[in-house]
Formats: sequence, structure tokens, C-alpha cells
Amino acid sequence: MFLHEKYSIYPFLTVFGGFVMTALLLLIYLIFFIGTPPSFIRRRFQIVIILLFGYVGYSLIFISGKNVKSPEISKEYTRLHPILRVGIANLVLLDKDIIITDADRLPEDYHQMGLSSKAHSLHYRQSNGYAHAVDIRTNDRSAIRNFLLKIYFRSMGFHVLRHGGTGDHLHVSLLSHDRPYAY
Repeated sequence: MFLHEKYSIYPFLTVFGGFVMTALLLLIYLIFFIGTPPSFIRRRFQIVIILLFGYVGYSLIFISGKNVKSPEISKEYTRLHPILRVGIANLVLLDKDIIITDADRLPEDYHQMGLSSKAHSLHYRQSNGYAHAVDIRTNDRSAIRNFLLKIYFRSMGFHVLRHGGTGDHLHVSLLSHDRPYAY
């Protein structure tokens, strides 16, 4: 998130930067907590890198059909900014019942929903080619779960709004350098 907000670099480079920092942090944990010979740490670190690479790769390309409102949303998943995808994948590990209700939109989508078109929606693709917002269902969920969901996304550095529109949902967005004050 820091690399994205501070330096506005290519989306996959921000994810790679997070990958490197996580790998270094895990190496420090291995050295500090295990305290075994370097060859043993090297072997475990290689396994950690492989698992981390697999997890990040998986989170960037796949979301379960049970975590989306419709098959169309599954197709939109890869049009979300990679940081949002990794954040959602982490959340799915914690909350298996999360439902994404909307991601990538076009101006005419608002008209089809009976809403006025938004000129600066972060659901639209930004100049980097990715949508910077996603909607997550809040109906049929306890107030505590919705509160914890907001805390999770805010702690990750995302903007979170709860609003209606076509239904009660959390609107989670990532800073867009094209529209820095849009949510």
C-alpha cells in the first residue's frame, strides 16, 4: 500500500514490493525464533518463498464463485487493482462467507441500476487499467462482523464507506492518483 500511495508505481510492482517485504519479515522470524544453522534456515526460507509465491499468484487470479454475487463479478475480479485482490484474498481466509457484489463498472451500469451516473467513480478503470473500488455485501451479517470488516480494510490502508445505492454494502476503495479525492 505504501509503494502505491507514495510512489504511484506500476500495480504489479507494488504487489512484488509487498512480497519482498513479507519474505524478508518471514526470514527474520525464522532466524529469530528458530535460531538453527544457516543451511536449515535457507531450506525453510525457500519453502516459505514458494508458498508465498503460490499464495500471491492464486490471490491475483482466482476468487471462489461462492464469494461473488454472480459469475459476471468473477470475470471482473482480474480487472480490480492487484492490491485490492490480495486484500480480498486475505479476508476470504478469515471470513469464508464474504460476498463481493460489484467491482468494475461502466457509466451505463449506474443507469441500469436506477442511479445517476458518477463522473469520478473508482469502480471505473483508472489510467493504470484497473478499477480501484469493490462493493462487499453487508445484509444478513451482524453489526459486529460488518464493523470488523471495516476495521480490517482500514487497517490495510483502504478507504471504507458504508452506503446504500442498490443495497446496503461496504464500498472499499484504493487511492487513485487520477482522482485523489474520489472514493
